[in-house]
Amino acid sequence: MARAPRGGWRLRLAGFVLAAATAGPLVAGEQPARLPDEQVVIAHRGASGHLPEHTLAGYALAHAMGADYIEPDLVMTGDGVLIALHDIHLEATTDVEERFPDRARDDGRWYAADFTLAEIGTLSVHERTGADGTPVYPERFRGGTDGFRVPTFEAVLALVASLNRTTGCAVGVYPELKRPDFHAAEGLPLEAPFLAVLDAYGYRGRDAPIIVQSFHPDSLERLRFEHETGLRLVQLIADAPVHAPLRTPRGLDAIATYADGIGPAKTLITASDGSLVRQARERGLSVHPYTFRADDVGDGFDSLEAELARFLFDYGVDGIFTDHPEVAARLLGTRARADRAPACRQARPG
Repeated sequence: MARAPRGGWRLRLAGFVLAAATAGPLVAGEQPARLPDEQVVIAHRGASGHLPEHTLAGYALAHAMGADYIEPDLVMTGDGVLIALHDIHLEATTDVEERFPDRARDDGRWYAADFTLAEIGTLSVHERTGADGTPVYPERFRGGTDGFRVPTFEAVLALVASLNRTTGCAVGVYPELKRPDFHAAEGLPLEAPFLAVLDAYGYRGRDAPIIVQSFHPDSLERLRFEHETGLRLVQLIADAPVHAPLRTPRGLDAIATYADGIGPAKTLITASDGSLVRQARERGLSVHPYTFRADDVGDGFDSLEAELARFLFDYGVDGIFTDHPEVAARLLGTRARADRAPACRQARPG
């Protein structure tokens, strides 16, 4: 397979801003050209609206709630093991400050890359806290934390495989490679070890029940062109100036050369009145926006159900990232289009 040109994605896309002829938004009441044949529920960090994020318990609950994909974010330990953690730092979701008070870097942060897997295995996982130590979502799980640990990526894959065997479901995984630039600078490149783990668990080719995501185009291009993976890839797009070039028609053209879909912030879809969905579809890209939460619904919506209905049935996105997978699964399962939903979801109670 031909290699993509190098030079950094920001440099390549900078020119697209000047050349882009941005398509107009959908006319009021206009719908996308088609609804997807199958819309998927992606359990964002597990069933993180109910249990601490990125824990085996949270992933298992998401599986039971009807998620089609479990989403583990991945970073690497200092001894080269992939673990499920949203940040390259540990303090927001673990008790690392109490366990290892003298191990922070000069910036006052505790980096996973500075710890071995054995050390991280001693930490307890709690609900996410802000810089001041208070919970980000105060109404979420408030039980004890002794039973929650940071899992390895292999443990996540083993759990999903076991649950699929016992339930007869075919729930997939949707891992995100976090900060590949940081890891490469630390001498811990992510892509080759990541693919090695997937290969060991039988995740090969386009039909494998896995979608790989990243905010970093260079990492996805390395997966596609240097490692020649056939796995499905999704380019995440933040609602931030740095990703503005990716949201233009020329930027979407570039994404279509190495990825199979986009994962935009949901605000980008509402701001464009759905035209971003249409433009992605015109290039053969699926659309999986993030993040939908019952305790943090978007502006203009009075419930998570109302917000999901807009995105799934009006904008017609291909799937959604949500902290509350049971709400999305229930909403999809009660629609007239339920015969096109995954059979496993229909077979589950509730």
